[in-house]
Amino acid sequence: MAGAAPANGGYLDILRAPHAARLLVGTLVGRLPNGTGPVAITVFTRAEGGSYSLAGGLIAAYGLATAIGQPLLGRAVDLKGQPRVQLPAAVISALGMAALAITGIGNLLLAYAAVLVAGLFTPPLEGGLRALWPSVLGREDRVHRAYALDAVAQEVMFTVGPLLLTLLVALWSPAAALLVINLLGVLGALSVVLSGPSRAWRSAPREAHWLGALRSPGLLALLASFFFVGLALGSITVAAVAYADDRGNEAVYGWLMAALGLGALVGGVAYGARHWAGAPERRLRVLVLLLALGYLPLVLVPGPGAMTALAALAGVFLAPAIACAFIVVDRHAPAGTVTEAFSWLVTTFGVGAALGSAVSGPAVELAGTPAGFAVAGIGGLVAFLVLLATGRVLGAEPAPRPRHAVSGGVPDAGPGGARAENTAHSSENDRNGAAEPGFSPGLQA
Repeated sequence: MAGAAPANGGYLDILRAPHAARLLVGTLVGRLPNGTGPVAITVFTRAEGGSYSLAGGLIAAYGLATAIGQPLLGRAVDLKGQPRVQLPAAVISALGMAALAITGIGNLLLAYAAVLVAGLFTPPLEGGLRALWPSVLGREDRVHRAYALDAVAQEVMFTVGPLLLTLLVALWSPAAALLVINLLGVLGALSVVLSGPSRAWRSAPREAHWLGALRSPGLLALLASFFFVGLALGSITVAAVAYADDRGNEAVYGWLMAALGLGALVGGVAYGARHWAGAPERRLRVLVLLLALGYLPLVLVPGPGAMTALAALAGVFLAPAIACAFIVVDRHAPAGTVTEAFSWLVTTFGVGAALGSAVSGPAVELAGTPAGFAVAGIGGLVAFLVLLATGRVLGAEPAPRPRHAVSGGVPDAGPGGARAENTAHSSENDRNGAAEPGFSPGLQA
């Protein structure tokens, strides 16, 4: 059940909150190196005379290192705070890419070492931002809307980032583009960690456990599902290339990807503009099912015009599903592990996308382009079945998590302009069932 957002509860309300716009923009700029990494590595490798196989190997190494580094750095953020981890990681990651840009691909060992360092130390800015939203925005409904805005902003970044990279290559060179993009990434991370909320944020006390966030059965169920969502999305990118090749028009690939992103953008904006009643775990099952059903018609591979329309339709439920997944992570991450938990979602999704690309290629070669798109539909359906099979685990109410103090006093611009006290209490993205200052239990997401 949904209701229209009140006049004071829209996206502008979120962006007008102190620090919110800075944190959102800083995070997006800080993530540019990772968002453009595969494209940048490919363009640079080809400009240096390397093969597509070498580019693919470097991208795989970069992706694997990123997948390993994100949850490890996320755990470090939970233990040490954001500034002490995010900024050094951003600098080291940028130095790795700078080493690649300066030394080139003549020494393959050095080239692989450079991308491994860049990937391993990619700062977990995405998870860090979601950990900050409760202390910045206060009310539960605003936090959930911020998650939707975050998902929408990601679509914008993944569209604008490659365009910016292309412009820099045209103006200077692929090596210069690598350096500039990574310098921007460091500046974005610097903007985030120098902000009041980032400096003040402290994780809740955590139980010492080697599994960290992964000891939550509900989180494991969600990660298993979103591995297959990532697989579905990754397979579409390869199948779309095959579709463009079949039509003898490379531009078709760009149209399909743009349509997919546009659909996600529209879906995310519409989803975040409304209040949603009921448990988000049940809503997530519906969204993932609709996402899977949106992928299935792609196997029809009609003409470019109709295919572009189908791609836009296929993207509509992606951003809403991701935004809802953020809420579910919130509710199931053990105390003191929120950044790590969000980073695990990023990692699992990315690994699934990489496997989807790997599986879709042979599927296209063996059975044609429709088989590549069929991998996407199957992946979406398996993701839904995982959520269905783990419904009891996801629906179980975990033990309440301890509150933690966020020193520094982040103002809470709630109804009537009420502001938080100098010490603002937050449940670190609790299951949102406990009434807290500035939270409205009646607006259950």
